[in-house]
Amino acid sequence: MNRYKISAVALVAFMLSATSCNPDRLEVEPVGEFLSANFYQTEEQVFSALIAAYDPLGWTMAYGNWVSHVMFGEIRSDNANAGGDPSNNDQPGWQEFDDFLATNTNTVIHPIYRKHYIGIFRANLVLSNSTELTTPAVERYRAEAKFLRAYYHFELFKHFGPIPVITETLTPDDVDRERNTMTEVFTAIVTDLEDAINVLPATLSAGESGRASKGAAEALLGKAYLYWADMANDDAQKFGLAAQHLQEVVNLGIYTLEDDMEALYDFGVKNPAESVFELQQSNLFPSDWGWFEGIDGNGMVQLCGIRGLCDDHPTYQAGWGFMLPTQDLYDHYLNDDTYRRDAALISVAELTQEVQDAGVSCAVVVDETQGNPVDNTGYWQEKYANYKSYTGNNVNGGDPNLTKDANIYAIRYADVLLMLAEALHRSGGSDAQAMEYIDIVRERAAGPGDN
Repeated sequence: MNRYKISAVALVAFMLSATSCNPDRLEVEPVGEFLSANFYQTEEQVFSALIAAYDPLGWTMAYGNWVSHVMFGEIRSDNANAGGDPSNNDQPGWQEFDDFLATNTNTVIHPIYRKHYIGIFRANLVLSNSTELTTPAVERYRAEAKFLRAYYHFELFKHFGPIPVITETLTPDDVDRERNTMTEVFTAIVTDLEDAINVLPATLSAGESGRASKGAAEALLGKAYLYWADMANDDAQKFGLAAQHLQEVVNLGIYTLEDDMEALYDFGVKNPAESVFELQQSNLFPSDWGWFEGIDGNGMVQLCGIRGLCDDHPTYQAGWGFMLPTQDLYDHYLNDDTYRRDAALISVAELTQEVQDAGVSCAVVVDETQGNPVDNTGYWQEKYANYKSYTGNNVNGGDPNLTKDANIYAIRYADVLLMLAEALHRSGGSDAQAMEYIDIVRERAAGPGDN
């Protein structure tokens, strides 16, 4: 053994002596790698960087924590409780958040804040490094990057109020930024979206689902003006600008409401005619618990599935029971408004009826002792249902809990019509026209064939 050790030491010594006298060998350019200095030279490279800027949109888990913006909004409202199983220290960050006990060590807030700034950073990389290319394709990519930067800034403002506006790439020494004012945040958002609208296409070609379009930018700009007007003491002029841009979405004549609202959330439905901007989720990547930045499937489907559900239920499989709808939310639906309610919520009674209709037997349809006894109301969300059809959907070997490809609607045409109606009314515009838009949505909400 000593002979082998001595030989190994001698070999290392020889290698060091053979190379140490040639300093040029220490300054070899990376082989087969791109640096920022030699990237962004072609349309394909700029497009690759743009795809990286889109990527955080779909993250529902990152850095070992759940970062769903849907849950972030619903659980801090009166619509949902955290759920889960706090007796097993199950996602304490969400429990703290639900109980208004979140601190600067909370495991939910920081990752959500961080993922949006990662998106902004990546959009800024595209914009700051693609100025030398002036082809139509690159001009479109730059417009998409501006849309994304505006979207990320808007989402941050929506959740956190005035935030630092970042419109250039930063070095580590530059990241300590003070918050901008509300006016500065919205001005940056408006500027980016106005630039994007002038370039983005009205329609998307096959294979481009999920990319920004003129309609998506107009809708987001109208929504931003609506928020800004409301927070600026009911600024009628800004409400008017909101109405103007939302009307542009209608005038495109591209979007329509789905006849059946429930069908929007059926298994496998993606990018329907009602979708103005949609966050794409994928089952094609082998996402697992070791992915640091973000998974590509919709982890919220498993996280918010029905905890303790009978294995023999014909349609759904069990989940982990987070984001439990409150009794208050259920009670806000009128007694005869079962169509809208059933599109959003499902109860123990309905689950039991489905088991009976399928002719299967469950000793207990939902074992509610497995969940959170404080948060449990006997209702679960159904828009992002944990369908049994997802079984085997992890085609490239990812964790089946993390590769469920249910897309998330960011802006629907129904949202546009209702926001437009509000903007018209609050700007002093035509209430009659506002009611026309409300009635379009109201008629669909009554259910197929009803008025």
